[in-house]
Amino acid sequence: MINKDNTIGEILEMNPKAAEILSDFGMGCLGCPSATMETLEQACYIHGLELEEVLNKLNEK
Repeated sequence: MINKDNTIGEILEMNPKAAEILSDFGMGCLGCPSATMETLEQACYIHGLELEEVLNKLNEK
């Protein structure tokens, strides 16, 4: 299960649909080195996104 402390890099490895989901939320720079090292919580804060909403979408089955 993905949580707020997972890095974007980890999330991209854990969920094959993560890149598409995060891009839909407006996170377009998923490939840059600093983005892959950020936690989901940090990325949501930087992009002004609701953490719980993003987490729910990433953890949907």
